[in-house]
Amino acid sequence: MEVAGWVCSLASLLSLMFTVTHSHREKIDTFRVSAGHLFLLKCLIGAAHTNVTWSRGGKHNQSLPAGVEVRDGLLWFLPLQMSHNGTYNCEIRTEDKLLRMELGVSVSSGECPDPADTKPITQGVSRGVSCQQNEIIRLNKTQNIRWLKDCQPVKRQGEPISVEVDGTMRLPRASERDSGKYTCLVDVYLDGRSYTSARSIQLNIDNDPRVSACPEVVYPQETVNMVEVGARVDLKCVAYIGVTEEDDTSVYWTVDGDFTEDHEELDVSQEYNKVRGRVYILSTLSISKVPRKFLNVPIRCHVKSPVGEKDGVVWLQEADHSALYTNVAVCLAATLTLLALAAALLFFKVNLVLASREVMRHFSKSPDGKLYDAFVSYLHPDTLSSAESFALQILPEKLEKQHGYSLYIRGRDDCPGEAMHDLIASTVQRCRRLIIILSAEAKSSTDGKTEEACPIHNDQNQLCYEQKVGLHDALTQNEPRVILVEIDGPVDYSHLPESLHFIKRKQGALKWKTTSLGTHKLNSNRHFWKNLRYHMPSVPAGTHQTVV
Repeated sequence: MEVAGWVCSLASLLSLMFTVTHSHREKIDTFRVSAGHLFLLKCLIGAAHTNVTWSRGGKHNQSLPAGVEVRDGLLWFLPLQMSHNGTYNCEIRTEDKLLRMELGVSVSSGECPDPADTKPITQGVSRGVSCQQNEIIRLNKTQNIRWLKDCQPVKRQGEPISVEVDGTMRLPRASERDSGKYTCLVDVYLDGRSYTSARSIQLNIDNDPRVSACPEVVYPQETVNMVEVGARVDLKCVAYIGVTEEDDTSVYWTVDGDFTEDHEELDVSQEYNKVRGRVYILSTLSISKVPRKFLNVPIRCHVKSPVGEKDGVVWLQEADHSALYTNVAVCLAATLTLLALAAALLFFKVNLVLASREVMRHFSKSPDGKLYDAFVSYLHPDTLSSAESFALQILPEKLEKQHGYSLYIRGRDDCPGEAMHDLIASTVQRCRRLIIILSAEAKSSTDGKTEEACPIHNDQNQLCYEQKVGLHDALTQNEPRVILVEIDGPVDYSHLPESLHFIKRKQGALKWKTTSLGTHKLNSNRHFWKNLRYHMPSVPAGTHQTVV
């Protein structure tokens, strides 16, 4: 459970690193002082020597009481009187807004004022206690600084206390007997008169080691940040310092061993955050423009307290765009490769299909009941034409003899005396393909584009009928599939049936080219033969019969 709580605390704290909030104090800050002493009150929303306006709060007459005056933006009590008890307002006017704050002054009659704060110290730990009178000490009029415990001179067994120049009291190896109210007295000589200033704090000696725990740097820990030279960067440092805010705990940064004060482009800010009873310091090192000398050198965040000192390291490295360029190049190369592969597959599609058929021929499918691989239909003129020569000589020589296909060719395989219409209808239904050979010589007797518009040649009725039967089945049942073959140049489809128009637009036509001498050669037109075989059945009908 403790680990889970720590993780939740850490997650809550890290979220603060990316959230900036501004809030106003709702509770009045009250300073506890005693009559007869010198006291300087500072407006907490303004820097020293700024133009601050002071007034008395909670009174109809807001003018400052006697013995109180303003010097260099500070409110001076020369000295404090019981009548000075109350609230005071400070105002700072900027170009665009007015800032106002209310502060309380609680004046007691004793020599030692009541403590305003309580400071816990872990037993056995040496700690420093702030005098909390920086404004007085900065006057450089100090004659003496002394500390009292419970309004008596500090007397302790063992090692005595020590007082530093800034008034901080060092308490070595605190024990339970050191608990009590401690008062810091500062004697100054001012305007030809001696004054004494007094502030008190309550010290509690605690056995909980978390109170004065050894600081820990939560973030960064050997962190690498990718940056652009010349850009602004904010580096965050999160340090755990215990369960209370300690005046003698400090956080500072070094860049390659140099303090931030040595570099004008650096600025440091920090704030305290309390998460689930734990106190963290969030320090931000702002670099206005990252110089190249800050790259690849250790930038350390130091947290120092009387208990110990820890640091975390962050490294700045210039953003490397080569990985991005490599990824773009790889993606581009992969895209081009896929496009090239797709183009190759498209270009060699016919070759690949024919090669696969040669392999799969040994694993032929079961018979489909068809007797012929193709029904060959062409015009039957009175004299030998190129279409008839192609249908009766060239086509069977290539498809039947070399590739084993079974063809039914009108004019070669029909027997005289048979009922022609019945024979054609039955034969077309028993064929897998319908090859229609068209030549540039084909013309219509009329200019119409109806199914009845058939070429004027001998046997034209039979040709019209076989085309009607085959095309009707192809268009309605998608069987047999139609293969259009054009020879002797472009064919004028305006004089042919509309159904041929449709098939031409849908799947195109194979074009047989004559040689330069005007003759047909069997081994020429390799591209034509590959495409014709591509449109033919994958396994010839003869193979089915052999398997059966």
